[in-house]
Amino acid sequence: MHEELIAQAQAWLTEDPDPETRAELARLIDAEDHTGLAARFSGTLQFGTAGLRGELGAGPMRMNRSVVIRAAAGLAAYLKKQGHDDGLVVIGYDARHKSHDFAQDTAAVMIGAGLRAAVLPRPLPTPVLAFAIRHLGAVAGVEVTASHNPPRDNGYKVYLGDGSQIVPPADIDIAAEIAAVPSLTTVRRPTEGWDTLDDSVLDAYLARTDAVLSEGSPRTARTVYTAMHGVGKDVLLAAFARAGFPAPVLVAEQADPDPEFPTVAFPNPEEPGAMDLAFATARACETAPDLIVANDPDADRCAVAVQEGTEWRMLRGDEVGALLAAHLVRRGATGTFAESIVSSSLLGRIAEKAGLPHVETLTGFKWIARAEGLRYGYEEALGYCVDPDGVRDKDGITAALLITELASQLKEEGRTLLDLLDDLAVEHGLHATDQLSVRVEDLSLIAAAMRRLREQPPTELAGLPITRTDDLTKGTAELPPTDGLRYTLDGARVIVRPSGTEPKLKCYLEVVVPVGSHQDLPEARAKATALLESIKRDLSAAAGI
Repeated sequence: MHEELIAQAQAWLTEDPDPETRAELARLIDAEDHTGLAARFSGTLQFGTAGLRGELGAGPMRMNRSVVIRAAAGLAAYLKKQGHDDGLVVIGYDARHKSHDFAQDTAAVMIGAGLRAAVLPRPLPTPVLAFAIRHLGAVAGVEVTASHNPPRDNGYKVYLGDGSQIVPPADIDIAAEIAAVPSLTTVRRPTEGWDTLDDSVLDAYLARTDAVLSEGSPRTARTVYTAMHGVGKDVLLAAFARAGFPAPVLVAEQADPDPEFPTVAFPNPEEPGAMDLAFATARACETAPDLIVANDPDADRCAVAVQEGTEWRMLRGDEVGALLAAHLVRRGATGTFAESIVSSSLLGRIAEKAGLPHVETLTGFKWIARAEGLRYGYEEALGYCVDPDGVRDKDGITAALLITELASQLKEEGRTLLDLLDDLAVEHGLHATDQLSVRVEDLSLIAAAMRRLREQPPTELAGLPITRTDDLTKGTAELPPTDGLRYTLDGARVIVRPSGTEPKLKCYLEVVVPVGSHQDLPEARAKATALLESIKRDLSAAAGI
């Protein structure tokens, strides 16, 4: 067994084009580190919710130039089989370690395969790449990013010509083409031939951001902004300046790209502590800002925080999702409102009252973006699509513009985002959501928890009987199969699923408490909080986590 592992590593080493990962692998082989080698050669990275994603390092279970070259070769072969013999592939990248190298390798492989390739001019937000695909008439796009993952990770998102991320069977077909690459020596990689784009694509994207706002709407809300050490700052500042908003106050320590993400444990606005510097910046402002806006490192997500009393607090993704929906309805938007199944059912109530179509999809914007007649889509993980004709994916820049327009409009009325949330609770019932998220080192623990829930299903949570259980691996009339469980309770809903992008088991909780008037809100909130905590405890026990 060990001899086979060493032989596999040595064969990989002979083809590895990167001096860094070659040196890493050589050290492991020389030290006969069978544990380290096994971790790198126990399989291959697979397409998940957001394409390839994993830790940087040597071997097929890590993100590296060899894996990327094979992925690009597989994508090129797939595109040619689809009849795109000389189609354009546009490539974007963030500011993480190796992102530029992976983008250049992808461009070289596309040219070597007879396709055309164009690379964005510098590290830019993922939504600029999603926009560029449709704007340039490309047959596919690649974004090199690990979004909000830890510093040692990188990833590879693949889009097709409609500007949406890949879904089955495309991901399965591309994976088969990747597996069919016999050796890196068979992959042609010329050193030139692709285009490096100028700023005209970015300018076209920025020109489109204006369209998400209402002509003549108030633009008075003051913001504090953090780019979370990512690539959002310059594009967001340009978009805000074009729109005529006050210039955001920057969280200086997190304003510029830094692949080490030195001020946060995880560069994700949802993680505890990630927004602390933004809160401190807001408290230090001479004139109190109206809201805090944060992007994740590739700026496709948008987080919002507001002042509640003397403290600042993050709004949940479901709260921002409902606020944006209410704003669009008030502006007379038409078309389908779509969300993932793990997001709040409040969107459906808002859409129903407005007489608009409402659709639930599987988790991920690769599904949300495909909703027929899409006008607005969101998922609870801070992703919002407010301009589907321009960007058929989540976009943290245009979402930031729209929420700041809403805050400005409310400010002119002497109200806040929290006031509007109160109104929505009175109108539709208080929809309170929470999440039980367990990060693991050993992925088998996630499989064990899912197995336990299937073999010993709970009959009640928080004293509420479970009236229906859906095993989502079987699919439904509306949804393709996925690994997940959905529990319907009287006045509550729970969904349990493994994360598609991180080693986490994620449990999404929602309770709905009727509200008679604004005076009833404190009692309703207390009831909802107690129910959510009780559901968490019971679910944790049932899953063995």
